[in-house]
This record gives sequence, structure tokens and C-alpha cells, in this order.
Amino acid sequence: MRFQFDPGNNRPKILIILHQENSSPGRVGLELVKRGFQLDIRKPRFGDSLPDTMEHHAGAVIFGGPMSANDPDGFVHKEIDWIKVPLAEEKPFLGICLGAQMMVKHLGGTVSGHRDSLVEIGYYSLHPTETGKALMDWPKKVYQWHREGFDLPRGADLLAGGPTYPNQAIRVGPAAYGIQFHPELTHQMMVRWTTKGAPRMELPGAQNRRDHFAGRFVYDPDVKKWLDRFLNLWIGTAEAPVEHGQLKAAE
Repeated sequence: MRFQFDPGNNRPKILIILHQENSSPGRVGLELVKRGFQLDIRKPRFGDSLPDTMEHHAGAVIFGGPMSANDPDGFVHKEIDWIKVPLAEEKPFLGICLGAQMMVKHLGGTVSGHRDSLVEIGYYSLHPTETGKALMDWPKKVYQWHREGFDLPRGADLLAGGPTYPNQAIRVGPAAYGIQFHPELTHQMMVRWTTKGAPRMELPGAQNRRDHFAGRFVYDPDVKKWLDRFLNLWIGTAEAPVEHGQLKAAE
């Protein structure tokens, strides 16, 4: 799965921020390309710059990674601080797992582990709030891979929660969303994560590798449908982008 930045292409660009040398935007990237967008992939951890304005981008996504939003590394602080750019311009922003935690940190919230050291690695229940239900239908279970969660910062709307980590999806302003789970996951990515990250499946609360693949067979079709609904709400298509000043609840 290869995504390339083509500077000669005039399609609207989505800024994609990744954190590992071989990271992929997965299904989120594939679906954005299908919608007519071009992916501008950057990895600040390896020296890539971030734009001072979203003027030349239709939206931005910060993906996950094994690091913590609490880490002292310069690129972590750089990304957290940069989130002010899409928030101030009310451009579509999506934070996935680490990306969501970075947005919460930017807003003055807290990112921390579970008080009983429980993790979520595998498929876990998702419970939409009334606000979340008004926006779209949600899958019953979603794929997780994290050992930290976030609190609800001032000004954020809670869209969905879970039994172990109570804040799973939030909205900030008209166009910024943070989700704790991983709709970008492909089968290939699951194979890689559960192989390289096998020791993490021994942590308290984690599911074993077999249950990851069994869960994908059962729950992934609904996650895929959710992602399509979410992208309709969040960004639209290159030809018909969402006007966030006029968002309406889903029928």
C-alpha cells in the first residue's frame, strides 16, 4: 500500500501526519483518495515541516503511534502546538488515537493511563452519546490499540464513550474531531501490529491475537460503514466539500 505526494496534481490536498518510518494512512487514506483528495504525507518526527496555514489544504489528519502525547520529544510538542492552525481556521481536523490525545493536550486537557493499568488492544464496545447519535450511526465495537486515554477538555462535545476509557470520540468546534479507535486499520496492518506488538497483548485488559482477527471478521463491516458516514460529515468529497458553517444533523 503506497501513497505518494504528487506536487503536480491540482486536486485538493489533505495533510497526513504519520509517526513511524513505515506508517501508512491505511483505509482512511484510501477512502480520501477515492473521494478525490491528494495526500500530502509528512512525518515531523523525521524532520518534515508543517504548514503555517491551512490555506493550501482541505483538511488534516494526525494518526497514532507508539509514543505518548506526554513525551518530551520536540516533534511531539511541535505537533501539539501546530493543532492551533486548523482549529483557528476551522478547517477539518481529525486526530486518531495519539492524534486525538495531542488535540486534547493542546486544549489543556489530560492524557493518562487507566487507574488499574488496563489497556484496550483489540475490539471493544463503543457507546454513542445523544449528541453522537444525532450525528450518525456508530458501530457496536471498534478496534483499539492504546494504553492511555484522555479527559474531556473545555469546549469539547463527547460523541461516544466506552466502559474502560470513558471518552472515545469528541468534537471541538465545527470541524475538529478526535477518536480513540482505529478505523484506518486494514487486514495487512492488523497482521503487522499484532506481530510487531505481540508483547503488548500480554498487558492487562488486552485481547489475544486470535480474537483480533475473529473480531475483525464480525465487526469490521460496520466500522467501514461508519468511516464512510463520518467522512461524509467531516470532509465530503473534493468536488463537494462539506461547508462546516452549515452542518446539520444526519437524517
